[in-house]
Amino acid sequence: MTTPQAFFDQLNQDYLHVHKTKEDLFWATYMATSDDHAGFARAEQAFKDFISSPQKLAQTREQLAAARALPASAERDALLHGLGGWLALFEANIIDNDTARQLMAELIDAEAALFARKRELVLHHTNEQGEQEEATLGMLATNISMNATPDWRRSSYQAFLQLEQWVLDNGFLDIVRLRNRLARALGFADYFDYKVRKNEQMSPAQLFAILDDFEARTRDASQRGLAQLAAQHGADATLPWNIRYHMSGDVIRQMDPYLPFSRALRRWVESFRRLGIRYRGATLQLDLLERKGKYQNGFCHGPVPTFFDRDGNWVAGQINFTAEAKPDQVGSGHRAINTLFHEGGHAAHFANVSQNSPCFSQEFAPTSMAYAETQSMFCDSLLDDADWLKRYARNAAGEAMPDELIRARIESSQPYRAFNERMLAVVGYFERELYQLGDDALTAERVLQLARTTERRILGVDSPRPLLAIPHLLNQESAAAYHGYLLANMAVYQTRAWFLQRFGYLTDNPAIGPLLAGHYWAPGNSISHDATLRSLTGEGFSARHLADACTLSSEEAWQQARQSMLAANVRDYPQDFPASLDASIRIIDGDELLADNSLSEEDMCQRFEACIAQRYPATRQ
Repeated sequence: MTTPQAFFDQLNQDYLHVHKTKEDLFWATYMATSDDHAGFARAEQAFKDFISSPQKLAQTREQLAAARALPASAERDALLHGLGGWLALFEANIIDNDTARQLMAELIDAEAALFARKRELVLHHTNEQGEQEEATLGMLATNISMNATPDWRRSSYQAFLQLEQWVLDNGFLDIVRLRNRLARALGFADYFDYKVRKNEQMSPAQLFAILDDFEARTRDASQRGLAQLAAQHGADATLPWNIRYHMSGDVIRQMDPYLPFSRALRRWVESFRRLGIRYRGATLQLDLLERKGKYQNGFCHGPVPTFFDRDGNWVAGQINFTAEAKPDQVGSGHRAINTLFHEGGHAAHFANVSQNSPCFSQEFAPTSMAYAETQSMFCDSLLDDADWLKRYARNAAGEAMPDELIRARIESSQPYRAFNERMLAVVGYFERELYQLGDDALTAERVLQLARTTERRILGVDSPRPLLAIPHLLNQESAAAYHGYLLANMAVYQTRAWFLQRFGYLTDNPAIGPLLAGHYWAPGNSISHDATLRSLTGEGFSARHLADACTLSSEEAWQQARQSMLAANVRDYPQDFPASLDASIRIIDGDELLADNSLSEEDMCQRFEACIAQRYPATRQ
């Protein structure tokens, strides 16, 4: 008869196998280094079969009962903890009837087919030179923000609309119907209800109590921002292809020489080290450049989740993350460093989960999306801090970004803080109503109408990033979960407020990494998102700090920034930060190795900078 310990050990090993097999094929197909979409679909199905197995759930319950009957000891407590993690995972993913299992198989095949077709889709727009060119989603987003010519910006928006129509014409609506059928077969009202309850352990009503409150708190500030934009630049400024440019495009263009893409890797390495962030021996693989066929959105996945095995040996993480930089496009450096800090924050989190099973450190349910995104969005929030810009944003001559430019950045962005946070909220409002539509109502015309109506209701204008052009909607792991970004940002500003109250500063504060590792990262999904916040800040989840940040005036925001720079000028920064990130790092472009840290992180950064200068001579810094 299998003992609880033997069952637990085997579960850990079996999971590692199905998880890594799936993740390796996920990476290869999403990075366009493999066309084995059928193989990925099979691996995805094997993974889903494992985590949704009624037999494994029943066995875990039996073994938990047996473990509870064992004599009290530290070993028994550890076993109960680990088996409890597996129970939570199986309960979050259980598919306990044949109908639902068949629907899940159909859904996996349908999504794989859509992804394969989408990889062949080529979009075009007019770039800053007035030339028609093929464009990734990242290039479209940068062009719509940065291009000085309205008609050329409009070409990028038209490409987004073309993508929306393509999605609707190529199987997305059938996928929505399949998702709803799956959810109902499992006893839920619809797929949105299913995902919110499984991912965030709350009901849609509880979620929208939070979102509706935030929407009400930020409505007036968002409307004031749009009115100011129209008053300054004319009524056309709020058209979807103009709004991003007039909000920040000219200032981002002025910032571009201070944030070149070639230096983004160095700034990530140095900034994270000085925050005291370490990756505990993880292997990191970074694919940072745009490439035809490559998935057009940054992400971070971990083929090998971290844990301590039965003998107490540390199993270090294997983590992949990606960006989609085009170094010769103005604004690409700013966009890329945001992605690098965001995905690097995810990687830091998952590299530091230190429980006794991989079930606690994998990124899917019961891991809350809001919890996971809190870690990444905290890291990328630093990039908007005036003291960070002053220390790290430097041009080719080594000159720091001028105070006047930092102030211009604040004056061009602060009036629209509320609008930008509502850009996160609008997706949840849309997806809730999308999955409430009956099968007959799921037509391209009705769904497009719903998208535009929801944008106008929450944003006040048509969105510069049309809802159906957001890639998260197409994949079941990220679908009906985008609201997690807004929930996360609420937690980010709660966390920032605590650190600022405790230490007075964030940038290059080496106390931050160990505190995040201890309170937020180490538990993984063994405790709730709210419990991690209480552990560090002493306060349960609160939207107050983000709402306060959104409603500051530009002058108030500038005075805070000015004070942070003055304090930084006289601060004696601690020097007791780690000498390295404690990771094996490979920078790749598809199958090609561009640089690694086998010699040192400094050597890796130098090689990466030389590679970018050689490939993109106009970007030399």
